[in-house]
Amino acid sequence: MDVVLDNLDLYLLGIRDTVVLTVVSFALAFLVGVVVAGFRVSPVPPLRAAGAFYVNTFRNTPLALLFFLFYFGFPKMGIGFSAFTWAIIVLTVYTGTFVAETVRAGINSVARGQGEAARALGLSFPQTLGVVVLPQAIRTVVQPLGSIFVALIRNSALATIISVANLSKTADQISTDTVQFVPVYLGVAVAYLLLTLPSGLAVGFLERKFAIKR
Repeated sequence: MDVVLDNLDLYLLGIRDTVVLTVVSFALAFLVGVVVAGFRVSPVPPLRAAGAFYVNTFRNTPLALLFFLFYFGFPKMGIGFSAFTWAIIVLTVYTGTFVAETVRAGINSVARGQGEAARALGLSFPQTLGVVVLPQAIRTVVQPLGSIFVALIRNSALATIISVANLSKTADQISTDTVQFVPVYLGVAVAYLLLTLPSGLAVGFLERKFAIKR
């Protein structure tokens, strides 16, 4: 494992890049997911249709294909960003579909009487959703959202196919230079475990902290 220790600085940079890519993408995916979930439960049919189209289209498209489609396709139409920005956009769009369905499930788990009481007080649908329903819904889906975050850490590895710096890209570079593939990729596997296992523990803590007492 000398090759891992000799290149520890590169592994740490890879971990940093993976964390930044994951955290930024998840934060944006959460915002997108909440909005789309609102569309999915909206009383306005066109909004429900738009939400369903977004979820069904991107959730059922392979993530690797989305990377190629966005990174190589949109620049041909004059839309150009850096590879890192494209990686964030693709991971946000893809992960947002899972967040949307998770939040929608949380919304549907809130007692119908909560919404009826809010409307009886004169609140509009957006007000009812944002002030009454969503705060309760989010608390019921902390664990599923955490699982999506952990999955995103692993999915971020696919950004390597458009040459975005992350742990997988670091492994490619080191293994090419040293031709020691097994120890290099074992080191990357350990690095991913160091990211995912604490994330899982943090999710468990948050789930207990924000659990709704019934």
